[in-house]
Amino acid sequence: MRTLLWSIGLFALAVGLAVAGRYNEGYALLVWPPYRIQISLNLLILLSLGGFAGLYGFTRLVSRTMALPQAVQAFRARKKKERASQALYDAVRLRIEGRYGQALRQAIAAYEADEAPGLAALLAARAAHSMRDEERYRQWLDKAAEHDLDVRVARLMSEAELAVEGRRFDEAAQRIAELQAGGQRHIAALRLALRTAQAQENWPEAVRIVRQLVKVKALSPEHAEPIKRRAHQEALRQFAGDAQALLGYWQELPRDEQRHGRLVLALARALMAAQDCDAAQKVIETQLAIEWDTDLAGLYGRCQGADLRGRLAKAEEWLKAHPRDPQLLLTLGRLCVQSQLWGKAASYLEASLAIAPSWEVHLALASLAEQMDKPEDMHRHYRAAASLAPH
Repeated sequence: MRTLLWSIGLFALAVGLAVAGRYNEGYALLVWPPYRIQISLNLLILLSLGGFAGLYGFTRLVSRTMALPQAVQAFRARKKKERASQALYDAVRLRIEGRYGQALRQAIAAYEADEAPGLAALLAARAAHSMRDEERYRQWLDKAAEHDLDVRVARLMSEAELAVEGRRFDEAAQRIAELQAGGQRHIAALRLALRTAQAQENWPEAVRIVRQLVKVKALSPEHAEPIKRRAHQEALRQFAGDAQALLGYWQELPRDEQRHGRLVLALARALMAAQDCDAAQKVIETQLAIEWDTDLAGLYGRCQGADLRGRLAKAEEWLKAHPRDPQLLLTLGRLCVQSQLWGKAASYLEASLAIAPSWEVHLALASLAEQMDKPEDMHRHYRAAASLAPH
């Protein structure tokens, strides 16, 4: 439709010019002695327009010819940049596909073409690391460091991540420290820091990082809880034998992290191993006042010394609320043995055995029978304990 309209317009213009020219009787006289040239005004107009068009076309041709070398140079530069961009794209794609050798070649090509050289160097370093080529990995990291104005954070993150992957945790810790010194505390860096702290058994640092991840909602409280609990348990294990260090670490924990039964159990065992039964008794009583735990109730009777009468009274008070807890009955039996209340001890232990037979109860009854000089009962319970004991 557009072509038809243009054609109609051109024909109309031609007809209009022909009609106008027919009624134009003017002429032009050109004198160049001894010559005289007389032409119609219409022809002069056509010659003038044609001459102008020819001159304009000639000047354009000369201009284009003069600019041709520069245009060829720009074309070549544009094609070179397109090839470099394609090489960088291919390096990323090939590394994701797992073709590390080809990814390395494409990254080198992009680097040599000066296409995002810092990023290309990092891609080459990652490809070399995946190929276990340590020499080229270090070489390309050094080249990436030359472009730190553009890729410093990316370089440090890559070094930390690859160091963790290669189990070079000291190197990873150094890179993470550099990131944090620069104010970089984003989620990926925190996750790398957590893995590094766990590998280095720096449990207080691991707990601190987990709290940060929960704060920025990168880790749910439900998923953070077992990580914090394990970190606390490992930290308590590191302080084994030092009751003051154990209590000092425990007192620095937030209240909500002190209320987990498994963690309190680990602390109480550590305190008992460090010969501080008074502290273990208080820890167990505090936790059982918050939440009942049968394992803690069973551990309560293993303390030697401390406030024996107070512990016995406390355990009998618990028995009112938990009359069929076998571990609590075992604890009462042990406490009565320590208090030399042989009859009560036997009744509590027999009640525990009736609810849940276990090798621990049989062993306690055998020891009690030995102290009461009942060899037949002693041997019977020892045999029962041996048959129920884990291999």
